[in-house]
Amino acid sequence: MIIKSYEIEKVNLNQKKILLFYGDNEGYKDEIINDKFKKKFEKKTYIYDEVEILKNEKTFFDEILSQSFFEKEKLIIINRSTDKIAKIAEEILDKNLSDVIIIFNSERLEKKSKLRSLFEKNKDLTCCAFYPDDFRSLSIIINNFFRDKKISISQEILNTIIEKCNGSRQTLKNELQKIESYIFNKKKIDLDQISKLTNSIENIDVSQLVDTCLAKKQKKVVQILNENNFSKDEVILIIRTFLIKAKRLLKIRLELQNNKNIDNVLTSFKPPIFWKDKTLVKQQVQNYSSKSLEQLIISINNTELLVKNNFDNSLNILFDFIFQETKATSN
Repeated sequence: MIIKSYEIEKVNLNQKKILLFYGDNEGYKDEIINDKFKKKFEKKTYIYDEVEILKNEKTFFDEILSQSFFEKEKLIIINRSTDKIAKIAEEILDKNLSDVIIIFNSERLEKKSKLRSLFEKNKDLTCCAFYPDDFRSLSIIINNFFRDKKISISQEILNTIIEKCNGSRQTLKNELQKIESYIFNKKKIDLDQISKLTNSIENIDVSQLVDTCLAKKQKKVVQILNENNFSKDEVILIIRTFLIKAKRLLKIRLELQNNKNIDNVLTSFKPPIFWKDKTLVKQQVQNYSSKSLEQLIISINNTELLVKNNFDNSLNILFDFIFQETKATSN
């Protein structure tokens, strides 16, 4: 069964317990999963990656069945779901787990996708697409944010913030967090202040560090690390920047399977890649295969988990990851 993203509140989870969320809008998906599902289930949330399930299906089913026996109302999230897990989705449906909500979290799925087709056609399943935000949807988020703060903004300020987000809801949320910290107890903000906030040197250094690492420029990476005093508080920002850029490279790699002309792919890519960045992105793409990028994304997520569990040692964990990835041969 197909629903729109704004209809998720209407889903009866007593009847529709297996859902597929797919699409490029990771920020919107994360928002829905965190606000509408994780908060409800709190500590009764179990997160898997498709790869670990496919490696050992029996262990996965043993775990969810035992969880089903000893606990009630659990949430299971299966990240990076693809057509490879469609058969397992059917098996889960057949088992009729009454006290478990399962979300298959996927990136973009084509119309011919087996997983997407399964969820769209089965009345007992729920399928929801999360398409990239447009100007209107981002404008609503920004206007609501400043309305809550009782601060009026000009159209120029609105346009500037949206331009910096490059179509990403997650980036917008990060920018609004910076703005919120700045405007504490303030009654107004002007365009010059917004421009400075959204063009902070920290963001430039982080982006440059990640781009240089993905381009395998080891000497330049060392230079950036030596010239910048990154703090523990910036570690998650750097890791998330790695994740965003790695996912972009994977999408480009997948596009190249249909269109072998890298220049055409980069020119038509959404959200747009600025002309000055195309040479560097092209070099990054050449360094990775689709498979190695999938492994890189898994490694980034594992690094984030490790950092969250060992925050005092977060910088060392991050730098170890960066040096290892810079030296790694990924083709």
